Amino acid sequence: MAEEVKVFGVWGSPFSCRVKIALKIKGIEYEYIEEDLQNKSSLLLKYNPVHKKIPVLLHNGKPIVESLLIIEYIDETWKDNPLLPQDPHERAQARFWAKFVDEKCLPSLWKACWAEEVERETAMGEAWKNLELFERELEGKRFFGGEAIGLVDIAAIRIAFWINVAQEAIGVEILNKEKFFILWNWIDELLGCSIIKENLPPREKLSAYYRTRAAAAKGSK
Repeated sequence: MAEEVKVFGVWGSPFSCRVKIALKIKGIEYEYIEEDLQNKSSLLLKYNPVHKKIPVLLHNGKPIVESLLIIEYIDETWKDNPLLPQDPHERAQARFWAKFVDEKCLPSLWKACWAEEVERETAMGEAWKNLELFERELEGKRFFGGEAIGLVDIAAIRIAFWINVAQEAIGVEILNKEKFFILWNWIDELLGCSIIKENLPPREKLSAYYRTRAAAAKGSK
């Protein structure tokens, strides 16, 4: 009997993208269901009644929520092409840095992108400090997962793609090659992988969304 694998997501969500990338690396076929967050489906509310958010992975009728937890579930369920190291200490380290991305890097980068001019310098300083710590973990490696894409690389896809698109669209520069040479090379390597490129949203569509958001923010002042 064929396995039922479904993903509830949104086209522009980096968290949905994480799940799609993990499944593709594993070679797992799935059905993708696009959600409208302004009019959430009854299925989304049924399968994630607590947070009512995407992404949701549905595996043989059983829902799993929260993108990092979903990736670990995928890795434990389908053993080929592991996304986490086998060594317990290395696994714990990978979980630590994935959590660091979500709790430190992304909030500070997002704040730096959208901060008012008077607050931007402080916000950028905080973002740079987090990126410097993150970049040290990458020294001497092709990917955070070593020679293959792993949990941390997938977790940081928002840094590699979304933040880059946002800063170009908005007209701010937080992450560049001169300041973060190692991270920049990692971004080039990661985004150059076909399995990554095939699962990213259209760059121009995402850029247009950010430009519209920036214009709306200016118009509301």
